[in-house]
Amino acid sequence: MSYQADAWVIEAGEVGRPGRARLKRTRVTVESIRDDEVLAAPVCGCWEGNTEHALARTPIDICRARREPQVVLGNAGVVRVLETGKAVTQVRTGQLAMMFPSGETDAYGYTVKALGYEAPGQMGCMATLMKLRGAQLIPVPENSRHTPAQWAAFSVRYVTAWANWRLASAVFRLQVPEEECPTPQAWGWGGGTTLAELTLAKAQGWRAVMLSGSPHHLDEIQRAGLEAIDRNTFGRLSHEPHRVETDLDHRHAYQQAETAFLAEVARRTEGAMVHVFLDYIGTPVHRATLRALARQGVLATAGWKEGMELTLLRARECITRHQHIHTHFARYQEGLDAVAYGEAMGWMPQVDSRLYGFDELPALADDYHRGATGYFPCFLVNAEEWT
Repeated sequence: MSYQADAWVIEAGEVGRPGRARLKRTRVTVESIRDDEVLAAPVCGCWEGNTEHALARTPIDICRARREPQVVLGNAGVVRVLETGKAVTQVRTGQLAMMFPSGETDAYGYTVKALGYEAPGQMGCMATLMKLRGAQLIPVPENSRHTPAQWAAFSVRYVTAWANWRLASAVFRLQVPEEECPTPQAWGWGGGTTLAELTLAKAQGWRAVMLSGSPHHLDEIQRAGLEAIDRNTFGRLSHEPHRVETDLDHRHAYQQAETAFLAEVARRTEGAMVHVFLDYIGTPVHRATLRALARQGVLATAGWKEGMELTLLRARECITRHQHIHTHFARYQEGLDAVAYGEAMGWMPQVDSRLYGFDELPALADDYHRGATGYFPCFLVNAEEWT
């Protein structure tokens, strides 16, 4: 038995002239579930950075990569379980469940491809009905004090942050024990995942500082209880390797900005510099990030918002004992652990007061693209399931 659902999709771009994708409203077919699958009604979702990547068709055109004419996006969300296959043990019919969008994993359970993004044949939550594997859902805690929108925002960014911080902080502590450095410095730039990870660091006794060039985001950072630094105060702190060698004005402006930034890092840390620096941006800030690291410092990331190719001086990284941590989402147990901690400790995203309606998804796409949303913009799908 198959079902029809209302959905927003993107289609493959033209060869040689891809252009930015636009969301298209259509009807899609949802096939009957198998023994290990769940039929679900999405309640709400959260717009993710990888959704923006899909619309921008960078670094890949996911329709062409998946060899599919259209794709339903959306891998952060909360659903109502409507039906379960007989082999499903993770959730039961009627439950609210948070998406755990690991589409394909390796032999150890680590994510290789994401549901609702590049994993072939797997639809996201921008549809009124969807099916997932049981292992792609985690029950929302019974009588949770947090809203479905908060859990939707939690599902990708906070789980990613949990898994990345678990590794990054442990690696630092392998080199420098707590008795020798009781209050380490954790700094970061990026978006919602960086914010989530730094609030986790602060809860564990680290000094947490986040940088942003957006007044709206600086306010979000402060409301989350973190120290906020306006990146714009340093000038043109954006390293463009291809211009440094040929554009003297760019090189001079960048060097001035980097010098000012490193001076501020030294001032705030009393010369200790940063013990774990979260860099979810990439190329434009990579050089400054490395120079701001303390000896035995850790550079950690699970993203590449503005640049995937990096260069470094290996000898310097060895001599300073810098460790580079690269992760991609999480294992299922890490998702379970993150949910349990988030519910118990109140480690949760503060979601924008506005929830976009299902009809407003193209407007949300435009608002996110021009930087007019907060870190966790959420949308309703089946509004009647909200309560």
